[in-house]
Amino acid sequence: MNDSVMQSSSSSDSPKNSQRSLLIYTVVALGLALFIRFFIAAPYVVSGASMEPNFHDWQYLIVDRVSYDMGAPARGDIIVFDLPQNESRALIKRIIGLPGETVVLSGEKVTITNAQHPEGFTLEEPYLDSANLTDTNELTMKLGADEFFVLGDNRRVSADSRVWGSLPRKDIVGRVFLRLYPFDKLGVLPSESRYLEE
Repeated sequence: MNDSVMQSSSSSDSPKNSQRSLLIYTVVALGLALFIRFFIAAPYVVSGASMEPNFHDWQYLIVDRVSYDMGAPARGDIIVFDLPQNESRALIKRIIGLPGETVVLSGEKVTITNAQHPEGFTLEEPYLDSANLTDTNELTMKLGADEFFVLGDNRRVSADSRVWGSLPRKDIVGRVFLRLYPFDKLGVLPSESRYLEE
């Protein structure tokens, strides 16, 4: 008898409990989604040709916002950042020069000078398409203690550190961690590169 009374009472409260539970779950899920979106990872869609042939229009990326809190950005990382001159615009580029280094562009060649390589070394960049290179680059830039030099993979059309200067660390949003679309290009840390520094 007690069981039947309890069941009856429980069933009468069931719609209210279900609605309350649904509301709580919705609020928690929304809060978690917003926390992830603003503090851990964020979705971006590629627009423009500056990173071809490695990234194309409408590719869907997930950018990791936290890994650079635990370690410094590395040469060859693909990053998303706020344009220093217009922070409402987000760009995607490749890190070429690190803080304290000197980057020298001469034609299609990129040379890096740093404490480990005072004579400099030339970057091997197998991810570039020769059709997207330009032989008119002539630039030397010394980077400050918190500055990076970034380039697009499509050097003919990319507006990057050659145009607007060095990238302050504070403007880096994060590292491109996942390419989710198109499905045949699905991958983790897509198109990242590491260099033999000699």
